[in-house]
Amino acid sequence: MREFSKYVGLDTHKETVAVAVADAIGGEARYYGEIANTPEAIRKLVKKLCPDGEVISFCYEAGPCGYEIYRQISQLGHHCSVVAPSLIPRKPGERVKTDRRDSEKLSRLDRAGELTAVWVPDQEQEAMRDLTRAREDMKGLERITKQRLNAFLLRYGRIYESGKSRWTQAHFRWMEGLKFDVAVQQIVFQEYVDAVKQAEARVAGLEKEMEKALENWVLAPVVEALMALRGIKLITAMTVMAELGDISRFDSPRQLMSFLGLVPSERSSGQTSHRGGITKTGNSHVRRVLVETGWCYRFPARKTAYLQRRAEKCSGTVQAIAWKAQKRLCGRYTHLVERGKLKVQVCTAIARELVGFIWAIACEVMNKHVESTC
Repeated sequence: MREFSKYVGLDTHKETVAVAVADAIGGEARYYGEIANTPEAIRKLVKKLCPDGEVISFCYEAGPCGYEIYRQISQLGHHCSVVAPSLIPRKPGERVKTDRRDSEKLSRLDRAGELTAVWVPDQEQEAMRDLTRAREDMKGLERITKQRLNAFLLRYGRIYESGKSRWTQAHFRWMEGLKFDVAVQQIVFQEYVDAVKQAEARVAGLEKEMEKALENWVLAPVVEALMALRGIKLITAMTVMAELGDISRFDSPRQLMSFLGLVPSERSSGQTSHRGGITKTGNSHVRRVLVETGWCYRFPARKTAYLQRRAEKCSGTVQAIAWKAQKRLCGRYTHLVERGKLKVQVCTAIARELVGFIWAIACEVMNKHVESTC
């Protein structure tokens, strides 16, 4: 473990930062005070805490303030870690929580080595993450807008009964012929329709931006390789890589499964052992898209023409892993359903095993990339 002369805990907020310092030689953590959450105030704080130029350690909880403080302190030549809030040790009897106490606790636990740091993406990686999350947010708004339009039509008995899918050109043509008795209702209906079209346009625009951004992204080869897997297309592959970054930093697929919260929770004491549902910790964005992907394995394993064209862009090793994954997961889905498991539980189990194949493909592509650059 690297030693520092001081350990500084930062309790960050939008406008202020509470600061506490713990000396490496021991003793109680002391409260330094509260400063403004600005780059200039952070720079002055660092200069005051290390007038002799020694390297000190800073830490703060991951949250809405992002990674700008981390990047600034790192550029100033000091160590900084962003801490996972859910993994900070807490005393069951603590009932008082203040900014001062939080900053003192962070400095004290950092000195003791009891904090777990999160992986901090670089600026390019964070930009790709913002892009995929923006598309996810716009897709959510589109879904809500469509639900409101459907509810409005249902209230007045206007039901689409042609047997075709909704939100197609035929569906919009049907809605163009709808008329309401009151003029205000017609205006409300048209506003709902326009809102749906605008939401769809925003989603389509962001998906085009994702395709453009992929061309110059350093992780583009891994994204293309993941698309050889059944059920994983551009949106899912980019979401996984934008959220996780270099997957090869995980030592094993089990570690990645645990990071995504796809492993069962457990409560064991003495001779009693109980396993519950998945932990649902870690990155919820990746967990969601992988569980959705699990539904694609309810059909028998088969190399369709579309899937084969995607797989041919990858190496033979990646194609072999993808085919092995399809055979394994399709059989696993059928086996679990026949045992009487709920389909939603089965898809979660499929998502957990799919993580292992994603890890294998990512490591294969990353290792080849390293070999080619050496």
